[in-house]
Amino acid sequence: MPDPLTILVAARDEEERIGTTVRALRERFPEAEVIVADDGSRDGTAVAAEAAGAAVLALPRRGKGQALSAAERAAPPGFLLLCDADLRGDLAPLLAAVGDGLAIARFSERRGGGFGLAKRAARVLVRLRARIEVAEPLSGQRALSPRARGVVFPLAPGFGAETRMTIDAARAGIRVVEIELPLEHRATGRDLGGFLHRGRQLADLLLAVGPLRANHRGARVGLVGPLLALGPSPAVGAVCLLGLADDLWSGPERGFRAHLASGRTTGVLKLVGIPLVGLIATRKLSGALLVGLAANALNQLDTRPGRALKAFLLAGAGGSRWYGAAAVLIAPYDLREMAMLGDAGANALGAVLALNSVSRLGARSRWSLIGALAALTVVGERRSLGSLIERTPLLREVDAWARPT
Repeated sequence: MPDPLTILVAARDEEERIGTTVRALRERFPEAEVIVADDGSRDGTAVAAEAAGAAVLALPRRGKGQALSAAERAAPPGFLLLCDADLRGDLAPLLAAVGDGLAIARFSERRGGGFGLAKRAARVLVRLRARIEVAEPLSGQRALSPRARGVVFPLAPGFGAETRMTIDAARAGIRVVEIELPLEHRATGRDLGGFLHRGRQLADLLLAVGPLRANHRGARVGLVGPLLALGPSPAVGAVCLLGLADDLWSGPERGFRAHLASGRTTGVLKLVGIPLVGLIATRKLSGALLVGLAANALNQLDTRPGRALKAFLLAGAGGSRWYGAAAVLIAPYDLREMAMLGDAGANALGAVLALNSVSRLGARSRWSLIGALAALTVVGERRSLGSLIERTPLLREVDAWARPT
């Protein structure tokens, strides 16, 4: 057995099974530490895991990938063994095969499950992103060497964690091997609950294989803002792409003054480009200023999950059904810290609000709004808008609504 070894188990509402799984792991690997990441369970999962001899991390519900990432941060250096909470069978052969790479368990016998759509989709995504073939891209039973561990953690969010782990390891030149083992676990059936689970798997897969960025906690989350470029407004799409350039290539500069002092940065590109888009779209100086200032205002708010989306929806989504519906669909992922708007999304939503304001407001109202947004920008340059929100009771309550603690 590789030494030292830590076993990580992500669990949610597994009170009836987690004790048996932990006891079996401790019996088979007596020198290893077992860490159970309790992903917001509503039952006695944590108590049962502790009683069986595991160390338990009590976490708000953020999904499998982030639960395992939190457990990995708590683990000492060394080899890792990842295991599902309801597994039955011996994982020792995985450790014998891992070497300096990543070993994945392939179940020798399939029981239950759906029609294999999620698994086939994951295979295709791994093939496209990493140029390798794997039979079980969704398998949660994995052994990682210290080298592989350093490459793949923190994991992608949700049920896409394993698929992105395989992609990241292969793209880094780490050997990926699959081992067929006589394992069993509870399979989802072809009922409503099973199909809903696999639907979440598919959504998480698509999120995990796309661009990922670190959020305020250091967790890797999906960058979903670029999806807003698919909306009906070419001007909003252009602003979105300017924000995406900042997401992909920005430096350490923050705020107008820092970007202007640095010269040629993606922030300067946005400073010039976004108002220019507003000028072309509205043919008004007030339109240019509104688009630039509103895009910046939403971006300043996008420092915590859901904050920019709430501001956008509270402002009436700019009267746009398409962008309003997109914001509602993105919100659960943003609030649970599985996705983030990034500059692409926040700038785009600000542009939506501004462009619709130009068509609805008279000249005096537009210039009054420009003054208010300019003042907000100045405040944001001098101090954090987030800190002001957190110190204001009503705003703090709205900000925290629906967000895990």
